[in-house]
Amino acid sequence: MQIDRDGWLGTQVQRMATSSWFRKVGPRVVPQMDRIVHRVTKGRFTTSALLVPSLVLTVIGAKSGQPRVIPLACLPDDGSFYVVGSNFGQVAHPAWTTNLDANPDATVSYRGADHAVRAHRLDDDEKAEVWPKLLHIWPSYATYAEVSGRSLRVYRLDPAPA
Repeated sequence: MQIDRDGWLGTQVQRMATSSWFRKVGPRVVPQMDRIVHRVTKGRFTTSALLVPSLVLTVIGAKSGQPRVIPLACLPDDGSFYVVGSNFGQVAHPAWTTNLDANPDATVSYRGADHAVRAHRLDDDEKAEVWPKLLHIWPSYATYAEVSGRSLRVYRLDPAPA
């Protein structure tokens, strides 16, 4: 089941997601809730998947060397995935983007299946090409970019070479 992003409920959720109070609370609540639901459903589901395609990324921490598990909205694309470092519109880039830059080999859990991936941060031209598709799946990215005052990092996660 997925909520219609353009319907009344989807519009209300997006309005809430871009509010200043949610941008403060959301980073603490939504990922934790998604991790729990993902674990309980054995990787088949996250709560965010009700509204937007979602995956769970596991990447090695740049400083710690420990696995970091991050639920993210995604744009699936023929075996690859696009993800955006929106950080709910916070001023700083999310830590997982620094981790991917340092350790581009990662794992994605999507709809109950795990996939080894290699991350590629998009340059400005590549980002401009995919940005309209990303806004289609989650229009709040535009607000997050505006209120954060930064260029949101976008990554393509491609199947890792065998």
